[in-house]
Amino acid sequence: MAQLDTREKLAILADAAKYDASCASSGTAKRNSADGKGIGSTEGMGICHAYAPDGRCISLLKILLTNSCIFDCHYCINRKSSNVRRARFTATEVVNLTLSFYRRNYIEGLFLSSGIIGSSNYTMEQMVEVARSLREDHHFRGYIHLKTIPDADPELVHQAGLYADRISINVELPTVGGLKRLAPEKDAARIEGAMAANTDAIVDNKDAVKRYKSAPRFAPAGQSTQMIVGADAATDGDIVRRASSLYDRFALRRVYYSAFSPIPDASDVLPLQRPPLMREHRLYQSDWLMRFYEFSAQEVVAAADDATGMLPLDIDPKLAWALKFRDRFPVDVNRAPREMLLRIPGLGVKAVNGILATRRWRKLRLEDVARLTVSIARLRPFIVAEDWRPVVLSDQADLKPLVAPKKEQLELFAA
Repeated sequence: MAQLDTREKLAILADAAKYDASCASSGTAKRNSADGKGIGSTEGMGICHAYAPDGRCISLLKILLTNSCIFDCHYCINRKSSNVRRARFTATEVVNLTLSFYRRNYIEGLFLSSGIIGSSNYTMEQMVEVARSLREDHHFRGYIHLKTIPDADPELVHQAGLYADRISINVELPTVGGLKRLAPEKDAARIEGAMAANTDAIVDNKDAVKRYKSAPRFAPAGQSTQMIVGADAATDGDIVRRASSLYDRFALRRVYYSAFSPIPDASDVLPLQRPPLMREHRLYQSDWLMRFYEFSAQEVVAAADDATGMLPLDIDPKLAWALKFRDRFPVDVNRAPREMLLRIPGLGVKAVNGILATRRWRKLRLEDVARLTVSIARLRPFIVAEDWRPVVLSDQADLKPLVAPKKEQLELFAA
């Protein structure tokens, strides 16, 4: 390992970091070096790409401090028993890489995770040292996301939050049973305890910042987590309920879903095939419904198949819910409350806001709704407008063929 140069280490540890999906740069405090002091910014237009809420693309250097690990989690390619090439950065090397990439305009921030070497405390100390050196020694004002270690001393995790914009702790798997089976060295109670401590620190810091302008910020972009999908027997219903619980209890900014990917020399307890990537996509859509469309976890779970607990892969969860609860439709766009408008397939949050604003002054016709959405054909069976009532469509036994996205054969050599 000592014989590897920086370029070789970067190739190994950047590739090893690709399995970590919880990488985003939204929600942090605005900082820049326009005053001539320090280096970096969280405001510019962007090697990993994340997107801020206003659509800006932020490029992050996404690496592991090391892919060596003392744990032997069955699903992890970097587990102790895995036959992979190992590498390790020093804290100074990560700092120099980050600054070098930033000066070349390749990145605007750093996402740093790590396998566990020596002990949880030692590994966490090294990661905190990277963030401390960037902030204090080099006055780096760009974005920093640290993947913290729940087994580490709480004071070390707290220090990470003082230097990083966002911190995250992976819950790993959706169920406690799955975690015990596939990662016996990790403890769900310790993971949640560390998340709870971070939540308390974030809340306390927000209060302190309001009272004292000089109060140091603690993880201004909040905390996030990640779940592996398809490595255990958890259903989509289990995953949705778990995510909802995490949002409610720990005020997370995001829950990320990562489809299990078969790894070399895999354990016999792992599935032989990866789950469909569309399953991961449907879970992100269900997450969006809970975060922005005011769906409860129970409503999203209701869209899943009653027998299997899995969301349909051929249609999105919102449409699946609407087709399952036909008695709730059609919805009068001129009278319905916001929560029902948000449940109409094909209507986004912006379109709903547009409807609510417009109907204060006049009745909406079908053509008015059409201007607010991409395809009015998909909405027709589910809405009532001033000049439209879907009498025939409402009585049709099976609406799915009419409203489901059409399957198209892709052309291999299309221009």
